[in-house]
Parts: sequence; structure tokens; C-alpha cells
Amino acid sequence: MSSEQGMLAGKVAMITGASSGIGAAAARLFAQEGAAVVLMARREDRIRALVEEIRADGGRAMAVAGDVALSDDVERVVEAGVDTFGHLDAAFNNAGWASSGTALHEISDEVFDRTMDTNVRGVWNCLRHQVPVMLKSGRGGSVVNTSSVAGLQATGASAAYVAAKHAVIGLTKAAAADYGLRGIRANALVVGSTLTEMMQTILEETPALEESFVARSVQKRMAAPLEVAQAAAWLCSDRSSYVTGTSMAVDGGVTGA
Repeated sequence: MSSEQGMLAGKVAMITGASSGIGAAAARLFAQEGAAVVLMARREDRIRALVEEIRADGGRAMAVAGDVALSDDVERVVEAGVDTFGHLDAAFNNAGWASSGTALHEISDEVFDRTMDTNVRGVWNCLRHQVPVMLKSGRGGSVVNTSSVAGLQATGASAAYVAAKHAVIGLTKAAAADYGLRGIRANALVVGSTLTEMMQTILEETPALEESFVARSVQKRMAAPLEVAQAAAWLCSDRSSYVTGTSMAVDGGVTGA
């Protein structure tokens, strides 16, 4: 299937946390499905290399380095994407950060602040800069925010991470309610254990966690990043036009079985 026939053909999509894992998988997939992609991450070398890869495959892409925790950075990326591609139709707000599980009273201020800044303030910053340009264009739009199984239940992850991912779902529902009559949909992904670079780091710090992560899934495995990216692509497409305000589980049955 050519990109002109893909489910995201003609759309412009912003993807955060695009330098690795789910974000990088989404960048490749969205481009293959016809979207022009605006990639944001702190590691500029990574996203620039990914842009070159996408362009070599005939896709349209641009990279703008930045930190989602900084409002000015997010605003700059959104503006650059609109300046280059003309509008913004979809956003996959995927950037996140987690530390290994630590009892609540042992979490440092530094870890708590970083967890909240990346996972909650990052989504907040993205929404408040993405939504206005979607409204202004009159084309509507779709926003997908990455939450987690930890956004629905205490999972053994740190209390800060559990709180942050619950907050992502709250922001998503609020956005869906605020903009449902104005053509913008908002949904969250409830993501289960996924074999990303961040996960590998966590497992290196606490190897015993791997067995428990696998055991929770009824499929007895972790997800590949592409499996999560495929759900995000569908939610960003017009094929999910009557889906908004939902928390879609992509978790191998952890929350549903």
C-alpha cells in the first residue's frame, strides 16, 4: 500500500518521545500510513537520523529537538510543524519517563518532580499548544496521550508514576469533553509492559521485575513498540471518528482479563 492510500494520508502528525521505543516506531508507521510527521525529542541526533530514514523511504518528516516539560519548547515545535506542513491534524503525545519501583516514602523530590514534569506537564504543554492550531485550522484533529496500566491501578511502579499516569487519563477525558463539539477527539492508550529502551534500563536496575511484568499479561509476553504504535495510528486516523474520551488498553489483557 502506498502512503497516498494509507489511513493517515494527507494528515500532519506530531509525535513526542520520538527518539526511541514507541515514539520511533510510531514515527515510521505514521509516515508509512501517509502522514507528514513532526518529531520531537531531546536527543536531536536520534530524531534527525530517523527523519533521514523516513525521507529515504519516500515519507515526509521533520525533527525539532526539545523537552516536553518546557512550554516554550513545545510551542516552538508546534509552530515549526505548522510553518513547514501548513497545519496539524493529529498528535501522539508519547514522551514519558519512569524510574524503578520505590516505596512512596522513599521517593526523592527530584524523582517525583521529573516524573510529573515529563509525564503530566509534558502532556499539558502539548495539549495547550496543539489544540489552538487545530481549532484555528477548522480541520478538527485527534490527540492520543500515552498513559499506562499504572494509570488505572497500582502496579508496583513508583507512586509518582502511578499518580502521573492517572493524571494523563484525567487530562485526556477533560480535553475530550472540552473539544468534542469542536471537532477534536482525545484518547489515551493504557499501555502494558513494552520492550523499549526505558524498559530495558528499568530491568537492568531491577531484573526481578521482568518475571512479574510477563506474568501479568494473559499472553505471557511484553509488547513490541510497533504494537502500541499501531493503536495510536488508528486513533489518530478517521477510522476511529466516533472514539473519544476513552482509555484504550494495549496491555496484553492485564486490565481486561
